Amino acid sequence: MKFAVCNEVFGDLPLSEQFAVAAQLGFDGIEISPFTISTYVTDISSATRAEIRAMAADAGLAVAAIHWVLAKTEGFHVTHPDAAVRSRTVDYLRALVDFGVDIGAGAMVVGSPLQRKVLPEVTYAQAWGWFAEAMAAAGAHGSAADFKICIEPLCVEADNNFIFKAFEAAKMARQIGLPNVGVILDTYSASRTEEDVPAAIRETGKLLFHYHCNDLNKRAPGWGTTDFTPILRALLEIGFEGFCSIEVFDFSIEPREHVGRGLAHLRECLSGAQQVGPDA
Repeated sequence: MKFAVCNEVFGDLPLSEQFAVAAQLGFDGIEISPFTISTYVTDISSATRAEIRAMAADAGLAVAAIHWVLAKTEGFHVTHPDAAVRSRTVDYLRALVDFGVDIGAGAMVVGSPLQRKVLPEVTYAQAWGWFAEAMAAAGAHGSAADFKICIEPLCVEADNNFIFKAFEAAKMARQIGLPNVGVILDTYSASRTEEDVPAAIRETGKLLFHYHCNDLNKRAPGWGTTDFTPILRALLEIGFEGFCSIEVFDFSIEPREHVGRGLAHLRECLSGAQQVGPDA
């Protein structure tokens, strides 16, 4: 099992130090929110992209993924009724894929609920079709590098009104039919939308490319009451090969203490998941 940490938890710490801290804490990778580098990835130079890749190599870490990919940007909306807006958004998604590939990331998490929100004048069927087209375009653009596009179900509490459950994201991935388009599940959201999170993991199976670990209190694992042992057991059962990334929404705790304890707790739960049989 590979564990990563989402870099926005480190706040204003220089990126090189973020890599160093993540390595010191024992993570296998770091997941990057592009807005922590620049509001628009199109403004990130090729030299900076090469530097990020070198930072990861120097720290002995993988770049697990990029996420919050449309956060802080303006003018993009995947399900907008204006075809020009959708076209501009798809072009930007392709640019995000290029950025991810350039920095050595393996995947892109597509959550960004505000930029996929179904507007009042748009039907669900229209939104579904437009979102699927965008994911297919991003997937096709990243296919040569096997760069994975991960569709993220989100809960209402995440300001989401479109794609809530794992089976919806999996249905869309199957409809698209590209081997590098799949699903990412997030513990915080899944705990609110799924009757049984481990069951949702098992049902998603090989389409699950990435996983976010966070507690219902918006903190890292170990800071709340969520039991991650059955979750990690389910990931082991499906032969999960992606990263489990700690993503937090509560930034009130000192970052090293926060995610360091989270990683220690996940490793403890992993030990329990490996020792206990699937029928336990």
